[in-house]
Amino acid sequence: MPDLLDFLSAHGISCQRVDHPPVFTMDEVERLVPPLDGAATKNLFLRDKKGTRQALVVVAASKPVDLRALAASTGFERPSFGSADRLKRCLGLEPGSVSLLALVNDPGHAVEVFIDRDLWAAGAIHCHPLVNTSTLSVRHEDVERFLAATGHAHRLVDVPAISVGGG
Repeated sequence: MPDLLDFLSAHGISCQRVDHPPVFTMDEVERLVPPLDGAATKNLFLRDKKGTRQALVVVAASKPVDLRALAASTGFERPSFGSADRLKRCLGLEPGSVSLLALVNDPGHAVEVFIDRDLWAAGAIHCHPLVNTSTLSVRHEDVERFLAATGHAHRLVDVPAISVGGG
């Protein structure tokens, strides 16, 4: 697996970095990650019902995702979270470190990439650099450069949110 920071440097991708204690939940991110430019993200590593397709869905951290409704946006039949073993096999990661930048570990393009249209409008996004003890702020144009460098196509989708309060 390539060293991520070397990969970013080699492709002219700049970022702002902060180190922090390990974070596993969005609550921990809010409490422990120092302020950074850009939008905090939530990265969902999913599989389809048959286990033949994997996806990385990137959304704003504050968006409560409706997994059942996500099927219509992604074409994934009954999406569910991928196991820790599948995450390790596909992206070389441990749970808690999922990030768009993990695509550097997917040279065979086994993971499909879906980015929420609302998040795509952000000037920069936050990404773990393959560990959950640091966070990088990566400008939009550098995210595009990264995706091109890894050869990953991405689809912009309207990720459905869970309705809060119903009615």
